[in-house]
Amino acid sequence: MPFLNLVPSSFALDLPGEERILPEPRQVRGVLWSPAPPEPPPAPALLDWSAALAEDLSLPEPDVDVIAQLAGRWTHEGLMPWASRYGGHQFGNWAGQLGDGRATVIGALRDRHGTMQDLQLKGAGLTPYSRHADGRAVLRSSLREHVCSEAMAALGVPTTRSLALVATGEPVLRDMFYDGHPAPEPGAVVTRVAPSFVRFGHFQILAAQQENQLLEALINHVLTRHYPGLGPPGPEAWTALFHEVCRRTARMVARWMHLGFVHGVMNTDNMSILGLTIDYGPFGWLSDHAPDFTPNTTDFAGRRYCYARQPVIAGWNLARLAEALLPLGLDLDALQAGLEAYQETYATEDRGGMAAKLGLAAHRGPSDDELIATMWTMLEATQADRTLFHRLLGRVDPAVSFDPAMMAGALPEQAGDDARQALAAWVMRWQARVRADSWPDVARRTRMDRSNPLLIPRNHLLLEAIRASEKGDNRPLQRLVAALRDPWTDRAGIEDLVARPPAWAADTPGCATLSCSS
Repeated sequence: MPFLNLVPSSFALDLPGEERILPEPRQVRGVLWSPAPPEPPPAPALLDWSAALAEDLSLPEPDVDVIAQLAGRWTHEGLMPWASRYGGHQFGNWAGQLGDGRATVIGALRDRHGTMQDLQLKGAGLTPYSRHADGRAVLRSSLREHVCSEAMAALGVPTTRSLALVATGEPVLRDMFYDGHPAPEPGAVVTRVAPSFVRFGHFQILAAQQENQLLEALINHVLTRHYPGLGPPGPEAWTALFHEVCRRTARMVARWMHLGFVHGVMNTDNMSILGLTIDYGPFGWLSDHAPDFTPNTTDFAGRRYCYARQPVIAGWNLARLAEALLPLGLDLDALQAGLEAYQETYATEDRGGMAAKLGLAAHRGPSDDELIATMWTMLEATQADRTLFHRLLGRVDPAVSFDPAMMAGALPEQAGDDARQALAAWVMRWQARVRADSWPDVARRTRMDRSNPLLIPRNHLLLEAIRASEKGDNRPLQRLVAALRDPWTDRAGIEDLVARPPAWAADTPGCATLSCSS
């Protein structure tokens, strides 16, 4: 049976692709996509299903046939799954052709808002862009992407979504830390959902290969399908599109920074033209504030993609996108204005987001900048948990003498008097600042509770879910996903999901340290 009412993706309808099915990895020229039928696995089994996303797509609970199709068993006549061609800068270096090496778009569905959403299977087999890999994905990385993408949506972060996580029933050989010790791991497929999976790298490969007609066709596709309000195709609308991409990227990265999210691999091929968080690989979440933290072992030497550098790297990536648009004849000064719009939008979003996190009626300029800067310094010095600190701060009454015991849950067990005193000194400064706003305390607390989540998908929770699922127990995974769908509300029964990471999480592979291997 076909998978419900899938229709062809607009990307494949609007843009040229290869006609023949030839999955062998190779260099592809003159097209933007290639046929890539998924490879059916031996024993598909549903591990988790996003009921909220399914409802938005008007999908019922999946039956056995649908689960098999979401793992790669393709039976939908008249639709050809495809993988797209793109390039990109990886760790600052041009990498040439990359492409969807283990992802294939199987079609599109219209959601309840009228938006067409592409469905993409990640980990379903070989494509022409697989290079030296096998096109598969392991349960470890697939589970992390499934959980985090749905958590990010609940946290209000622009993101691709995940409809389903399906085990394939076959082992996948991976060298987790590239140290010469490959081992078989359980395989899995994620069904990713987004209006478009177009990346900066799609434009870059066409500019690099001087395929200017395709470059124009691609930007017109993005413009007409995803930014129709910017006007008819032409230099003016193309420039406006770039400016809007800059602003969307700024808003996305500001949300990352406020939540303590570290993407881990911000290559240009992992940047969405829609300003969505895409490609959840070796991501991590800050517990204590550590500006140079990266979870990605590949990045340990240079820490190019560490937490603090994410706003800078996003701007650098946008500059590479601007370069790729130059063959369209766009004005260099107009593109530079887009990069300036990125900086301005990020600054505005950062100030506004921090004011909300701290319960301020509005950001008041340099004095508030200094208050925020000293807060980050204090959090780094005391090793207070960022998520718990901000959540507990909302419970502090600005009009009552501060009791440090109220914030004890945010501090590590070994915290001494110096840490407690430093935290208390900053909180008392904050109390004075909030009192100066003279606005209702109920409004302040409500604003803080909607800006400071109780729950984030911490790496140790993901690792525990992975370990259980690898043994056939999906209950920790499903419990975690269910809890993360409401990250804002205090409630009983989730205390272990809210608490600071345990001591073992600080140096456990797959938790404190991750890699691009998946």
